[in-house]
Amino acid sequence: MSENLRVGEVIEASTIGFTAQCYELYEIPPLGSLVKTGDGDTALYAVVSGATTQGIEPGRRPVARGKDEASEEDIYRTSPQLKELLRSEFSALVVGSRQNGRVCHYLAPQPARIHAFVHRCSPEEIRDFSRDFGFLKILLASRFEVSAEELTAAALRQFAGVYSDRRAFLIRAGRELAGLLGGEYGRLRNILERIRE
Repeated sequence: MSENLRVGEVIEASTIGFTAQCYELYEIPPLGSLVKTGDGDTALYAVVSGATTQGIEPGRRPVARGKDEASEEDIYRTSPQLKELLRSEFSALVVGSRQNGRVCHYLAPQPARIHAFVHRCSPEEIRDFSRDFGFLKILLASRFEVSAEELTAAALRQFAGVYSDRRAFLIRAGRELAGLLGGEYGRLRNILERIRE
C-alpha cells in the first residue's frame, strides 16, 4: 500500500465500522470517500460517513483565539501548539472487503484492528470496488451521522470522479437504486437529486 495514501489509523472498531484518527489536522478524506484498512490479500473497504475536529482533552473545548489576528493561518502561526492540542477523526461504514484477492460487498467476519493503518483507495481500487453495486444495500441501510440518502449520494459522487465517463457510471447507479428502492420514491428522488450533474 502506498504510504502517500495513508491518512491515519484505527482508534475504535466494530463489525460495521471504525473510527480513524488522522495524522494531520484537517486532513480528513471527503464524505463518501472509499478508504481501506488491512494488508496483503485481506482488506476492509469503508465509506467515510462523518468527521470531527476537536480538542484532545475530553470535555474541554477549544477557545476562540483570533480576535487580533488577520487570518486563520495567523492563529496557527502565533499559537503553533494548537496543532498538538487538536485532532481530526473520521468514522467509516464498512461496505465490503477483499478476501483472497476477491472483492466482496458484505461485512467482513472480523472488525478492523486497533492501530491498523487507514489508506485512501486509489482510482483503480475504487473502479474495481464499484464495478458491481452490491455495496449500495449496506449504504441504504446505514444509520450513521448523516442520513443513508446523503451518504449514498456522497459515495456515488466520489466514486464517479474516477471514471472517464462519469455520467454513464451515475446512470448505471441510478438504475440500480431504482431497483433497490422501487417502493420508496421519496428516498430514490432524494439520492438522484444529489447525484445529478
